[in-house]
Amino acid sequence: MNETVAPGGAELRARAEIDLAAVRANVRTLRERAPGAAFMAVVKADGYGHGAAPCARAAVGAGATWLGTATPQEALALRAPGVGVPDDVRIMCWLWTPGGPWREAIEADLDVSLSGRWALDEVTRAARLAGRPARVQLKADTGLGRGGCQPGDDWAELVAQALRAEAEGLLRVTGLWSHFACADEPGHPSIAAQLTRFREMVAYAESRGVDPEVRHIANSPATLTLPESHFDLVRPGIAMYGVSPSPEIGTPADLGLRPAMTLSASMALVKHVPGGHGVSYGHHYVTPGATTLGLVPLGYADGVPRHASSTGPVLVEGKWRTVAGRVAMDQFVVDLGGDEPGPGAEAVLFGPGDRGEPTAEDWAQAAGTIAYEIVTRIGTRVPRVYVNEGNEGSGT
Repeated sequence: MNETVAPGGAELRARAEIDLAAVRANVRTLRERAPGAAFMAVVKADGYGHGAAPCARAAVGAGATWLGTATPQEALALRAPGVGVPDDVRIMCWLWTPGGPWREAIEADLDVSLSGRWALDEVTRAARLAGRPARVQLKADTGLGRGGCQPGDDWAELVAQALRAEAEGLLRVTGLWSHFACADEPGHPSIAAQLTRFREMVAYAESRGVDPEVRHIANSPATLTLPESHFDLVRPGIAMYGVSPSPEIGTPADLGLRPAMTLSASMALVKHVPGGHGVSYGHHYVTPGATTLGLVPLGYADGVPRHASSTGPVLVEGKWRTVAGRVAMDQFVVDLGGDEPGPGAEAVLFGPGDRGEPTAEDWAQAAGTIAYEIVTRIGTRVPRVYVNEGNEGSGT
């Protein structure tokens, strides 16, 4: 996990400022959408690029009682001494491969997801070695076609084997869960079909004796738009960081959310060039006349998408500029149109939009991708600077 904090007063080449007050406010807003469900704060992929541990603490301070990660290594890191996640907060991880750290997960009291027989076999062997039962959640493939157990005979076999292992004291089935394919597309026919299939698969498991603590399927868009999907637990990810799951659902402001990340850099160089001057690799941009060029010291090695070459928006001294030519590994250029901000002037790639700056969604549109990717791909070369870290102990 990347918890870099800038040294006091140090000037940074670039920074990703993370507003933890925004994270807490977003969690509270999302909890209001699902008042009858427990809240799992999904902090996989280093908190979608925002920093897993600080955002986990902020979410718990705002009332989250579960944390969710993809890999077991991400989950184990949250249990490490000094991270500050209370012991009574449940942590679930769901992306396992053969030979994974099952015993370590059991000993760290993690909830682990099982989608098939091989995983059940490995976790029961690890439970015997650990001398304590594993907390497991059975994942149903209700139509996404990724992880999860298929309905029918496969689900029946997984449920039966899990119950036998539970009877032996090797595990406790703590949850039944699934994941939507198209919840970010309101009205998509797969949404109702998946809900029906999930209810059927849950009902089957419970009819055979499974008594789960939680049943859950709602991701960010479902938490926001599908109250019938909330069951016992909701699992917001991207929305917790103030990014809309999709433009079709609404902007962050429409949803009562505030983007938590602002990505900016200090201008490294401003210079005069004549008309007809090629800019960056391949000369895909040529200055139409005499102008000034500004060098922004961020590139695709930092997570700025190369696909946003010639399209990515940047705010410099109150004016929107556009990436001029190709994004390079460590830097890109903007045409300042004759303006002459000094070296060190701030270039804001994206943020909440309060100052007229672009947003992550603007960059997603420029790069032909989704806002999830824009914030998640910001690399470890960019320090995370945390603001508004207080009040993490209040769940109100």
